Amino acid sequence: MPIQVRERVRRHRRSEFDLRRTALGFALVAVLLCGAGLAFRTALESAERHPVVAGVAVAALVAAAVAVLRRRRSRRVAAEAASAALEAVYEVVDTALEEMPDPEPDPGPESVRSLEPAGWQDMDPYDFEEAVAALCRRDGCADAEVVGGAGDLGADVVATTPDGRRLVVQCKRYSSGNRVGSQELQRFGGTCYAVHEAGAAVVVTTSTFTEPALEYAEQCGIVCVDLDGLTAWSGAGAPPPWQAVHPVGG
Repeated sequence: MPIQVRERVRRHRRSEFDLRRTALGFALVAVLLCGAGLAFRTALESAERHPVVAGVAVAALVAAAVAVLRRRRSRRVAAEAASAALEAVYEVVDTALEEMPDPEPDPGPESVRSLEPAGWQDMDPYDFEEAVAALCRRDGCADAEVVGGAGDLGADVVATTPDGRRLVVQCKRYSSGNRVGSQELQRFGGTCYAVHEAGAAVVVTTSTFTEPALEYAEQCGIVCVDLDGLTAWSGAGAPPPWQAVHPVGG
């Protein structure tokens, strides 16, 4: 029973508190309305006594409102103009991109197919290495790259054959009267396997090989490609030279 009495007292206090807040709210609204009425009445009396000042004030208010509206309109117009300009730029760029010719394909693999023997011999050593690398890429060695230079230890082009072997190629851009001898094959044979870990070793030349060189190459499993063989390879009349070397265990 005492608990119920306390609860009734608390509820009564809360209701009195809520009525007090409501009364204060109405009083504040009444004060604001009275103040607004007095201000409006004062403004009317002032306008009657000083019509010129009142007119100027009203004109100033109207001018300010018009200025605000014009500013908003000018901003909207400027934004629309900027958007239209961007769209025009995009259209010009798109048109230019559509009219641009397609990039020419890499001429390497295609151009080497039509080379005659004299064309191979007219190349400088670097272009010859690039052309041989292009042939390797054409026939499935997608990662073929030229690595020849000072300290290359006989490797001018390296790649991975389609069956996963490491291909090491030495390029000899010689004139027709300068044949590749056995000493050059021996130097290559001493590094292609031990240093470069070749799974297929190839020597390509724009000339020919001496007999001792061919004998040494056969003993070491090095494939020799002379000018005739190179011309046939580039014209798709002969298989890639690494196919002549059987993989270990094959």
